[in-house]
Amino acid sequence: MSLKEHGTRKYGQLIQQNINQARYLAELVENAPELELAAPVTLNAVCFRYTKKGLDDASLDELNKRIEVELQEQGIAVPSTTTVRNKCVLHVVNTNHRSRREDFDVLVREVIRIGKDLSQPKQNAEKLD
Repeated sequence: MSLKEHGTRKYGQLIQQNINQARYLAELVENAPELELAAPVTLNAVCFRYTKKGLDDASLDELNKRIEVELQEQGIAVPSTTTVRNKCVLHVVNTNHRSRREDFDVLVREVIRIGKDLSQPKQNAEKLD
């Protein structure tokens, strides 16, 4: 019924919108020094990860898994993780016709914020004198 109501042209426009938004997310990732794109974006899926100098691949894998959990628990976004070239990466597949560019701006900003927070050395909150 929905296809009859809206037509194939409208569905095609929504699919193209998702593809364009995925490309926009890829551009944001490529322009952020803290992030790296893990694979070319050909349709609506974007794979990327948070990086930090001085951390080995195993540490970055664990950090990106923790970023995924924090994004979900804080209600920011619901990415998954996957493995690309033996590295754990965030996996974002855009299929929501209500997504806006601002949503991807927030996602990138929050991935960077959470990554920085989680990768900071833990310091004692209180010093005993």
